[in-house]
Amino acid sequence: MSETLVPNLNTRKVLLAAPRGYCAGVDRAVEAVERALELYGAPVYVRKEIVHNKFVVETLTSRGAIFVEETDQVPPGSHLVFSAHGVSPQVRESAAARDLLTIDATCPLVTKVHREAVRFAREEYDIILVGHVGHEEVEGTQGEAPNHIQVVGGPDEVDQVVVRDPERVVWISQTTLSVDETMETVRRLRERFPKLQDPPSDDICYATQNRQEAVKAIAPQVEVMLVVGSANSSNSVRLVEVAKDHGAERAYRLDAASELQPEWFDGVTRVGLTSGASVPEILVRDVLDWLGEHGFGEVEEVRTQVETTTFALPRNLKNALVSEGLLPAQVPGGRVPSKNHTR
Repeated sequence: MSETLVPNLNTRKVLLAAPRGYCAGVDRAVEAVERALELYGAPVYVRKEIVHNKFVVETLTSRGAIFVEETDQVPPGSHLVFSAHGVSPQVRESAAARDLLTIDATCPLVTKVHREAVRFAREEYDIILVGHVGHEEVEGTQGEAPNHIQVVGGPDEVDQVVVRDPERVVWISQTTLSVDETMETVRRLRERFPKLQDPPSDDICYATQNRQEAVKAIAPQVEVMLVVGSANSSNSVRLVEVAKDHGAERAYRLDAASELQPEWFDGVTRVGLTSGASVPEILVRDVLDWLGEHGFGEVEEVRTQVETTTFALPRNLKNALVSEGLLPAQVPGGRVPSKNHTR
């Protein structure tokens, strides 16, 4: 008679990814809304979700932020924050026409991609934007040069690309994609267009790459990988895919610890845990608490990179805060933590 092996609960362990959670661009964008509320009072309007995280949006809403889809939903003369994903020139023009007082919380790394698009369009290149149709970041970038940019969602769409001059083609990308899939798309593009030019620097942001590398290190060692992040967060969804592609038997995305299911962990001794770049650390801690209560008391942090990048607050907001005495005139890195920071 065979004996059923019962896992020793004392061997249950969590491998916690580092880096994880907030990147510098998200940190800056969330703080921009918090500081605007501190400076101007409620309401402060935000076009789209400031970052793609349900908890962050709900928390800022409770503090007086009002999230809208388009500028025509904002009363003339109001304060409006542009999200971290960036906007097209048409959106800026629409905001100006309504005399909106705008704060641009676009991630500087997204702004870099916008500038690349403008430059290559000026030089009459056909621009292949690797990204997901409908994502706010892609819409904003495409709006910078709509007559020169076509969006390619992945390797399977490469054969549909048509260009004017195969000698003048360049690719750029959404900042939150899977590094591996993007490179496969570029490889396929280069097979069709041998003269394909690379962007002057990597468009996929450092934080996206770092979080994917941490997952790649952990995935082969665990039976279950947990990714904290919202369903509309591109980088969070990519982390689930990366975990499955690199050895995790199962991977789940969840917004909060309340979504965890005990049956996910039947017979499991090793769990990996990470979070997307728009996820506050408090949500990860809640998951760790739940896991601890269910036998996973040992936690080992697996660090693959140290991140030191910070971004200054939007200039007009920073100057207004300084003039009101709400921010020191000289701040290393351009910012200090908000008292009510959404973490």
